[in-house]
Amino acid sequence: MIEISPSKVVQVIFLHREGPSADDQLQAFIEDLNDDEKAHLTGIAWVGRGSFEPEDYADAVATARNEATTPTADYLMGMPHLAENLEAGLEALGVDVSGEEEDLL
Repeated sequence: MIEISPSKVVQVIFLHREGPSADDQLQAFIEDLNDDEKAHLTGIAWVGRGSFEPEDYADAVATARNEATTPTADYLMGMPHLAENLEAGLEALGVDVSGEEEDLL
């Protein structure tokens, strides 16, 4: 079960796509998430990049919690293709974000 609202994930995707001009805002947004949301955001990104299968999502979240050695914002912002990984992860997990995307446009 995903414990971060799809709208928050979409917000990260949009901020990441804005590039360096939105880095401070993206960093602050991720830092303001609670620990569960950070672990779930990381898990979604890992599913999206193929590190975990969708059926292993709970393991991805547990790994994100247990192996976090750097601040989540720094880790995720350093991930190549973060926005694409999050989109692919949401899709693989069957989460429809079309409504959230329209709200942010």
